[in-house]
Amino acid sequence: MIDVAHRGASAYAPENTLAAIDEAQARGATAVEVDVQRTRDGQLVLIHDTTLARTTDVEEVFPDRAPYNVGDFTLTEIRRLDAGAWFDAGYAGERVPTLQQGLDRLRGHGLNLLLEVKSPQLYDGIETDIAEVLWRNRWWLTPAGQGYPPRLTVQSFDWAAMELSHSLLPDVPHGLLGKVPAAEIPTYARWADQINPSHTDIDAGYVEAVHAAGMRTFVYTVNDPADMRTAIDRGVDGIISDRPDVARKIIEELAALP
Repeated sequence: MIDVAHRGASAYAPENTLAAIDEAQARGATAVEVDVQRTRDGQLVLIHDTTLARTTDVEEVFPDRAPYNVGDFTLTEIRRLDAGAWFDAGYAGERVPTLQQGLDRLRGHGLNLLLEVKSPQLYDGIETDIAEVLWRNRWWLTPAGQGYPPRLTVQSFDWAAMELSHSLLPDVPHGLLGKVPAAEIPTYARWADQINPSHTDIDAGYVEAVHAAGMRTFVYTVNDPADMRTAIDRGVDGIISDRPDVARKIIEELAALP
Protein backbone atom coordinates (compact mmCIF):
# COMPACT_ATOMS: atom_id res chain seq x y z
CA MET A 1 0.00 0.00 0.00
CA ILE A 2 1.61 3.24 -1.18
CA ASP A 3 0.90 6.83 -0.17
CA VAL A 4 1.40 9.44 -2.89
CA ALA A 5 1.70 13.17 -2.20
CA HIS A 6 -0.65 14.86 -4.68
CA ARG A 7 1.20 17.68 -6.49
CA GLY A 8 3.63 17.37 -3.61
CA ALA A 9 2.24 17.79 -0.12
CA SER A 10 -0.15 20.35 -1.54
CA ALA A 11 -2.24 20.75 1.60
CA TYR A 12 0.81 22.29 3.24
CA ALA A 13 2.81 23.99 0.47
CA PRO A 14 2.12 25.45 -2.99
CA GLU A 15 1.39 22.63 -5.41
CA ASN A 16 3.94 21.40 -7.96
CA THR A 17 6.80 23.36 -6.42
CA LEU A 18 10.09 22.25 -4.92
CA ALA A 19 8.71 23.42 -1.57
CA ALA A 20 5.82 20.96 -1.93
CA ILE A 21 8.28 18.15 -2.70
CA ASP A 22 10.33 19.14 0.36
CA GLU A 23 7.19 19.12 2.48
CA ALA A 24 6.24 15.67 1.17
CA GLN A 25 9.61 14.35 2.28
CA ALA A 26 9.34 16.06 5.65
CA ARG A 27 5.94 14.44 6.24
CA GLY A 28 7.15 10.95 5.43
CA ALA A 29 5.67 10.46 1.96
CA THR A 30 6.63 7.45 -0.14
CA ALA A 31 6.00 9.00 -3.56
CA VAL A 32 5.10 12.34 -5.12
CA GLU A 33 2.72 13.05 -7.98
CA VAL A 34 3.52 16.01 -10.24
CA ASP A 35 2.04 17.37 -13.48
CA VAL A 36 4.23 18.05 -16.51
CA GLN A 37 3.59 20.51 -19.34
CA ARG A 38 5.75 22.24 -21.96
CA THR A 39 6.68 25.88 -22.46
CA ARG A 40 6.71 27.74 -25.77
CA ASP A 41 10.43 27.12 -26.12
CA GLY A 42 10.14 23.40 -25.47
CA GLN A 43 11.04 23.19 -21.78
CA LEU A 44 9.21 20.80 -19.46
CA VAL A 45 7.79 22.38 -16.29
CA LEU A 46 5.77 21.23 -13.30
CA ILE A 47 2.31 22.82 -13.22
CA HIS A 48 -1.23 21.48 -13.06
CA ASP A 49 -3.49 23.98 -14.83
CA THR A 50 -3.02 24.60 -18.53
CA THR A 51 -3.03 28.31 -17.71
CA LEU A 52 -0.76 30.16 -15.29
CA ALA A 53 -3.41 32.37 -13.69
CA ARG A 54 -4.47 30.38 -10.63
CA THR A 55 -1.08 29.47 -9.18
CA THR A 56 1.17 32.36 -10.23
CA ASP A 57 1.11 36.16 -10.43
CA VAL A 58 1.18 36.09 -14.23
CA GLU A 59 -1.71 38.58 -14.50
CA GLU A 60 0.39 41.17 -12.67
CA VAL A 61 3.68 40.44 -14.43
CA PHE A 62 2.22 40.06 -17.94
CA PRO A 63 -1.15 41.89 -17.82
CA ASP A 64 -1.57 41.85 -21.60
CA ARG A 65 -0.92 38.14 -22.22
CA ALA A 66 -4.34 36.57 -21.51
CA PRO A 67 -5.45 33.76 -21.55
CA TYR A 68 -2.07 32.91 -19.96
CA ASN A 69 -1.66 29.45 -21.46
CA VAL A 70 1.45 27.67 -20.23
CA GLY A 71 2.45 26.89 -23.81
CA ASP A 72 2.42 30.58 -24.78
CA PHE A 73 5.27 31.50 -22.41
CA THR A 74 8.99 30.75 -22.53
CA LEU A 75 10.74 29.22 -19.57
CA THR A 76 12.53 32.51 -18.91
CA GLU A 77 9.18 34.28 -18.69
CA ILE A 78 7.67 31.61 -16.45
CA ARG A 79 10.68 31.74 -14.15
CA ARG A 80 9.85 35.39 -13.47
CA LEU A 81 6.55 34.39 -11.88
CA ASP A 82 5.83 33.91 -8.20
CA ALA A 83 4.30 30.45 -7.75
CA GLY A 84 4.09 30.55 -3.96
CA ALA A 85 2.48 33.73 -2.66
CA TRP A 86 -1.02 32.71 -3.83
CA PHE A 87 -0.84 29.86 -1.31
CA ASP A 88 0.77 31.71 1.60
CA ALA A 89 2.93 34.80 1.98
CA GLY A 90 5.61 32.64 3.54
CA TYR A 91 6.14 30.97 0.17
CA ALA A 92 6.53 34.23 -1.78
CA GLY A 93 9.22 33.88 -4.40
CA GLU A 94 8.74 30.15 -4.98
CA ARG A 95 9.16 29.42 -8.69
CA VAL A 96 7.65 27.03 -11.21
CA PRO A 97 10.26 24.26 -11.40
CA THR A 98 11.43 22.38 -14.44
CA LEU A 99 11.01 18.63 -14.68
CA GLN A 100 14.77 18.29 -14.27
CA GLN A 101 14.71 20.27 -11.04
CA GLY A 102 11.88 18.11 -9.79
CA LEU A 103 13.72 14.89 -10.65
CA ASP A 104 16.84 16.10 -8.86
CA ARG A 105 14.95 17.12 -5.74
CA LEU A 106 12.95 13.90 -5.60
CA ARG A 107 16.04 11.75 -6.00
CA GLY A 108 17.84 13.74 -3.33
CA HIS A 109 14.98 13.03 -0.94
CA GLY A 110 14.67 9.36 -1.89
CA LEU A 111 11.09 9.82 -3.09
CA ASN A 112 9.40 7.86 -5.86
CA LEU A 113 7.62 9.69 -8.69
CA LEU A 114 4.15 9.44 -10.19
CA LEU A 115 4.48 11.65 -13.27
CA GLU A 116 1.27 12.88 -14.86
CA VAL A 117 1.44 14.02 -18.48
CA LYS A 118 -1.03 16.90 -18.39
CA SER A 119 -3.16 17.59 -21.49
CA PRO A 120 -0.73 16.02 -23.98
CA GLN A 121 -3.03 16.95 -26.85
CA LEU A 122 -1.81 20.54 -26.39
CA TYR A 123 1.85 19.60 -26.74
CA ASP A 124 2.59 17.52 -29.80
CA GLY A 125 5.44 15.13 -29.06
CA ILE A 126 5.57 15.75 -25.31
CA GLU A 127 5.73 12.01 -24.67
CA THR A 128 9.04 11.90 -26.52
CA ASP A 129 10.28 15.03 -24.77
CA ILE A 130 9.60 13.45 -21.38
CA ALA A 131 11.22 10.18 -22.42
CA GLU A 132 14.35 12.05 -23.55
CA VAL A 133 14.68 13.74 -20.17
CA LEU A 134 14.31 10.38 -18.44
CA TRP A 135 16.84 8.74 -20.75
CA ARG A 136 19.31 11.40 -19.59
CA ASN A 137 18.41 10.52 -16.01
CA ARG A 138 18.82 6.76 -16.24
CA TRP A 139 18.57 6.24 -12.49
CA TRP A 140 14.83 6.74 -12.78
CA LEU A 141 14.60 3.91 -15.32
CA THR A 142 16.47 1.29 -13.31
CA PRO A 143 14.57 -1.22 -11.17
CA ALA A 144 14.17 -0.26 -7.52
CA GLY A 145 14.75 -3.83 -6.40
CA GLN A 146 12.68 -6.82 -5.43
CA GLY A 147 9.90 -5.92 -3.01
CA TYR A 148 10.20 -2.16 -3.53
CA PRO A 149 7.67 0.05 -5.36
CA PRO A 150 8.81 1.40 -8.73
CA ARG A 151 10.83 4.60 -8.69
CA LEU A 152 8.79 5.99 -11.56
CA THR A 153 5.28 5.57 -12.95
CA VAL A 154 3.83 7.66 -15.80
CA GLN A 155 0.09 8.37 -15.99
CA SER A 156 -2.42 10.51 -17.88
CA PHE A 157 -6.09 10.90 -18.60
CA ASP A 158 -5.09 10.57 -22.28
CA TRP A 159 -4.81 6.80 -22.65
CA ALA A 160 -3.53 6.93 -26.24
CA ALA A 161 -0.69 9.14 -25.05
CA MET A 162 0.12 6.53 -22.41
CA GLU A 163 0.28 3.79 -25.00
CA LEU A 164 2.74 5.92 -26.97
CA SER A 165 4.74 6.67 -23.83
CA HIS A 166 4.83 2.96 -23.00
CA SER A 167 6.30 2.25 -26.43
CA LEU A 168 9.10 4.73 -25.63
CA LEU A 169 9.60 3.60 -22.02
CA PRO A 170 8.57 -0.08 -22.07
CA ASP A 171 10.12 -0.89 -18.70
CA VAL A 172 8.35 1.95 -16.87
CA PRO A 173 4.89 1.26 -15.38
CA HIS A 174 2.12 3.31 -17.01
CA GLY A 175 -1.20 4.25 -15.48
CA LEU A 176 -4.56 5.20 -16.96
CA LEU A 177 -6.22 8.03 -15.05
CA GLY A 178 -9.97 7.69 -14.84
CA LYS A 179 -12.17 4.60 -14.77
CA VAL A 180 -11.68 2.11 -17.57
CA PRO A 181 -14.95 0.29 -18.31
CA ALA A 182 -14.77 -3.12 -16.67
CA ALA A 183 -15.22 -4.97 -19.95
CA GLU A 184 -12.22 -3.14 -21.44
CA ILE A 185 -9.78 -3.78 -18.58
CA PRO A 186 -8.24 -6.91 -20.17
CA THR A 187 -7.56 -5.01 -23.39
CA TYR A 188 -5.64 -2.24 -21.63
CA ALA A 189 -3.88 -4.78 -19.42
CA ARG A 190 -1.89 -5.88 -22.47
CA TRP A 191 0.38 -2.89 -21.94
CA ALA A 192 -0.80 -0.69 -19.04
CA ASP A 193 0.09 -1.40 -15.42
CA GLN A 194 -2.36 0.72 -13.44
CA ILE A 195 -5.91 2.07 -13.56
CA ASN A 196 -6.13 5.15 -11.34
CA PRO A 197 -9.68 6.48 -10.90
CA SER A 198 -11.33 8.84 -8.45
CA HIS A 199 -11.90 7.14 -5.11
CA THR A 200 -15.62 7.92 -5.52
CA ASP A 201 -15.88 5.89 -8.74
CA ILE A 202 -14.91 2.41 -7.55
CA ASP A 203 -16.07 -0.43 -5.34
CA ALA A 204 -14.43 -3.65 -4.21
CA GLY A 205 -15.69 -5.51 -7.25
CA TYR A 206 -14.01 -3.07 -9.60
CA VAL A 207 -10.72 -3.33 -7.71
CA GLU A 208 -10.94 -7.12 -7.95
CA ALA A 209 -11.42 -6.85 -11.73
CA VAL A 210 -8.32 -4.67 -12.00
CA HIS A 211 -6.28 -7.10 -9.91
CA ALA A 212 -7.59 -10.08 -11.89
CA ALA A 213 -6.11 -8.49 -15.01
CA GLY A 214 -2.71 -8.23 -13.30
CA MET A 215 -2.94 -4.47 -12.80
CA ARG A 216 -2.88 -2.19 -9.77
CA THR A 217 -5.10 0.76 -8.85
CA PHE A 218 -4.27 4.04 -7.11
CA VAL A 219 -7.15 6.36 -6.25
CA TYR A 220 -7.27 10.15 -6.14
CA THR A 221 -7.67 12.62 -4.41
CA VAL A 222 -8.33 11.18 -0.94
CA ASN A 223 -7.97 13.66 1.91
CA ASP A 224 -10.52 12.51 4.48
CA PRO A 225 -9.37 9.70 6.83
CA ALA A 226 -12.73 7.94 6.56
CA ASP A 227 -12.46 7.91 2.76
CA MET A 228 -8.91 6.57 3.03
CA ARG A 229 -10.10 3.69 5.18
CA THR A 230 -12.92 2.94 2.76
CA ALA A 231 -10.56 2.88 -0.21
CA ILE A 232 -8.12 0.61 1.60
CA ASP A 233 -10.98 -1.72 2.58
CA ARG A 234 -11.86 -1.95 -1.09
CA GLY A 235 -8.38 -3.26 -1.80
CA VAL A 236 -6.69 -0.38 -3.60
CA ASP A 237 -2.91 -0.37 -3.95
CA GLY A 238 -2.26 3.32 -3.41
CA ILE A 239 -3.76 6.50 -1.98
CA ILE A 240 -3.08 9.81 -3.75
CA SER A 241 -3.61 12.61 -1.24
CA ASP A 242 -2.86 16.26 -0.60
CA ARG A 243 -2.16 15.07 2.96
CA PRO A 244 0.37 12.25 2.56
CA ASP A 245 1.18 12.21 6.26
CA VAL A 246 -2.45 11.40 7.06
CA ALA A 247 -2.54 8.72 4.36
CA ARG A 248 0.67 7.17 5.72
CA LYS A 249 -0.75 7.12 9.24
CA ILE A 250 -4.00 5.44 8.15
CA ILE A 251 -2.10 2.86 6.07
CA GLU A 252 0.15 2.01 9.01
CA GLU A 253 -2.78 1.83 11.43
CA LEU A 254 -4.69 -0.60 9.25
CA ALA A 255 -1.59 -2.68 8.55
CA ALA A 256 -1.07 -3.12 12.28
CA LEU A 257 -4.53 -4.60 12.83
CA PRO A 258 -4.62 -8.37 13.48
